Amino acid sequence: MEQTVNGKIAVIGGTGDLGFGLALRWARAGAEVLIGSRDEKKAKDAAQRVKDTLNSAVFVSGFENTQACAQAAVVVLAVPFSAQVSILKSIRDFLKDAILVDTTVPLAATFGGKATRVLSVWQGSAAAQARELVPPSTPVLAAFHNLSAEALQNLSTTPDCDILVCGDDKAAKQTLFALVKLIPGLRPIDAGPLEMSRIVESVTALLISVNIRYRVHHSGIRITGLPPEVE
Repeated sequence: MEQTVNGKIAVIGGTGDLGFGLALRWARAGAEVLIGSRDEKKAKDAAQRVKDTLNSAVFVSGFENTQACAQAAVVVLAVPFSAQVSILKSIRDFLKDAILVDTTVPLAATFGGKATRVLSVWQGSAAAQARELVPPSTPVLAAFHNLSAEALQNLSTTPDCDILVCGDDKAAKQTLFALVKLIPGLRPIDAGPLEMSRIVESVTALLISVNIRYRVHHSGIRITGLPPEVE
């Protein structure tokens, strides 16, 4: 697939399950990916894993978080809820003109609780909390909460999931939609303003419960009743 998105994509938390899966799929699609971590060596190791997995010439490299953000047009935050605030405070001055895509889900499991329980966030959602922690000029979107990291990393399968995107910046959404479409099997859906992220984030706990009940690892969301091509 030819690259159709201009600019570099920084995946902060690209050494984790979801972040690594997104980096792997976008690199496979021809996008230039920067894997970010607080530990630069871990970021470089993850970048090498992507190259080894794809066994081809791809555009992926590893950096410390702030260095990755400083180069990127889109910054995807894929870290546990427990790390969200500290990471955002550390990178906020390096976002420049980048779009921030927050994938954080406030699951109790990040603090030792149940994976099927969502914690209350004072701002209403993790994405709304992110909105308060980055510069006002930085567009903030919420997405990828309901996507299976395992399905992303298994290149022998095609993910089957709609990506619900919440945010208040229409142009930023269009940029992210193009990124979503780089991954076969994913369809971007405009889920409304950023305040809707509180609902989308909570669906993750529901999917975890479904996975447990049916002994699967990659249940997802599909929105019916829409035309085949949606924007």
